[in-house]
Amino acid sequence: MGGLMSPVDDLIARSRRLGADRRNTNYAGGNTSAKGEAIDPVTGEKVRLLWVKGSGGDLGTLTEAGLAVLRLDRLQALVDVYPGEEREDEMVELFDYCRHGLGGAAPSIDTAMHALVDAEHVDHLHPDSGIALATAADGEALTRECFGDRVVWVPWRRPGFQLGLDIAAIRRAHPQAIGVILGGHGITAWGDTSEECERHSLEIIRTAQAFLDERGRAEPFGPVVPALQPLPPHERRARAAALAPVLRGLASTDRPQVGHFTDAEAVLDFLARAEHPRLAALGTSCPDHFLRTKIRPMLLDLPPTVPLDETVARLKDLHAAYREDYAAYYRRHATPDSPPMRGADPAIVLVPGVGMFSFGRDKQTARVAAEFYLNAINVMRGAEAVSRYTPIPESEKFRIEYWALEEAKLARMPKPRPLTSRVAFVTGAGSGIGRAIATRLAAEGACVAVVDRDADAAAKVAAELGTTDTAIAVTADVTDEEQVRAALQAATLAFGGVDLVVNNAGLSVSKPLLDTTLADWDLQHRVMARGSFLVAREAARIMIEQGMGGDIIYVVSKNAVFAGPNNVAYGAAKADQAHQVRLLAAELGEHGIRVNGVNPDGVVRGSGIFASGWGAQRAALYGVPEERLGEYYAQRTLLKREVLPEHVANAVFVLASSDLSHTTGLHVPVDAGVPAAFLR
Repeated sequence: MGGLMSPVDDLIARSRRLGADRRNTNYAGGNTSAKGEAIDPVTGEKVRLLWVKGSGGDLGTLTEAGLAVLRLDRLQALVDVYPGEEREDEMVELFDYCRHGLGGAAPSIDTAMHALVDAEHVDHLHPDSGIALATAADGEALTRECFGDRVVWVPWRRPGFQLGLDIAAIRRAHPQAIGVILGGHGITAWGDTSEECERHSLEIIRTAQAFLDERGRAEPFGPVVPALQPLPPHERRARAAALAPVLRGLASTDRPQVGHFTDAEAVLDFLARAEHPRLAALGTSCPDHFLRTKIRPMLLDLPPTVPLDETVARLKDLHAAYREDYAAYYRRHATPDSPPMRGADPAIVLVPGVGMFSFGRDKQTARVAAEFYLNAINVMRGAEAVSRYTPIPESEKFRIEYWALEEAKLARMPKPRPLTSRVAFVTGAGSGIGRAIATRLAAEGACVAVVDRDADAAAKVAAELGTTDTAIAVTADVTDEEQVRAALQAATLAFGGVDLVVNNAGLSVSKPLLDTTLADWDLQHRVMARGSFLVAREAARIMIEQGMGGDIIYVVSKNAVFAGPNNVAYGAAKADQAHQVRLLAAELGEHGIRVNGVNPDGVVRGSGIFASGWGAQRAALYGVPEERLGEYYAQRTLLKREVLPEHVANAVFVLASSDLSHTTGLHVPVDAGVPAAFLR
């Protein structure tokens, strides 16, 4: 395998295989490397290089652009200028002077370990089985019992240059060893070829897991507590949907967050066991874990059958206590050089009988935090099965969490997009204006629930927007109260809540008054007037529970203010929507919820309404070919421009952005200028 590929190709293939299995390492955790020769373009001479996964990348999706490329001779020469452990952070800055050419991705703190260990290929991973041994109270003895002399124990040391020196020394002193267990942290393995290195990594992971399975006791988390057993699935999801907005609001005290919920079996089992309060209080150990989950979760200490209002009150008290405890933790360990406290809200909230809620600046961050805590549960299970779970000291956690190098990594992150951390719920989003709105909001960073009564259309648009970290498809008829409630529940379970609602679902039937049937009238009022009311009402409940404010935006119409022929049912329904905007703006302002409207006109291209017969009816009324209807509408405007779905989406984005944070009760015309529809 290795001989047929370049070192870089081998490294990327090995990294992806290892990263594809979360039993081997967590998302964006660990790093891999390869050493080899290349030609220096300046001298024409061969030069030894190190290719190593850069800071922040994920092994499972690694590409060549994600590798840092450095001169091995210069990296190894750093040993001669190393000023000692107290100043080891200074060495990271010197990595930049070791880069080859442009150097690829930013080198991670683990670069020294990869450079100094005398092996062509090195893997550093965070497998649950390996960390279980690494966090066991007698981890050193267990490592010796599990592996003999093939794997060596290394006591906890913060990642850095000194740890690289320590592991390199162990490699020299134990030539028979294939790797090490890093106390409190993970594993490192090596090999002369890429294939051998991968084989050694998997041997350590699988041998550790087999040891835990064979030696471990049956119930490491203690007996089941009957009162904490999981609720039935339907009740559990309903309870989660009721709690999610409250928890999202609490977790957003310092800055807005997106939520994620999981009721995975491993989580529910952990929370039903007698020992879970003790273990949760100990927090996580692996640096990659607690950087995502904070040092410990917030844990509800009530059974799931307690009335909802009592549960909510208790969660609010626990949140206040959590913030006080976190601030005290910061004060205990901060030095004058420490970065400011980043926020005191929990990233993980555990609710026995219901599941785990996690929070982050976007959906991916929230989801990955949950994955990391699930890793931590697996680690605790393994450690408790054979010993006693003993994470690294709190002081060491602080040194990692508020490390200047970690602060520098955060500073390199891209600036958030305008709607990052917002959750949008767009009705009628399977086509036309709704599709354009969903697309624009997602492009600006929002998570989007694509809602449409056409399930296939909603799914198609959601897939266009990206993964479920960006958009989900929700099937709902907005005229049905239960379907509306279920649709908002789905969005809440997916993203933690809702704070940007676009009432866009609509249709039109163009007929003279005498030809308009009661069914025509009722249909249009049910979809637009009733549907908008139902969506706004249920969404407002969620927004008020969150306490984060929000936006409700109605896609109305020029016809809400313009009296045209053969349009009584549609125009009246749109006028109803327009007045809902004003009424709700007046009522919801005290909750920080803004309600505004957009009044489009003549949106022909891509419009579901026009394609469903309305276009033919209006073209016949105006005496123009249907395919020229957009041009006809454009010529009757002041600007002589055709209005497209994207123009309506632009207006929705502006209304939802922070630039109009003090605007509510407004209707924005998007009609290229129709004097008869000017608002007075």
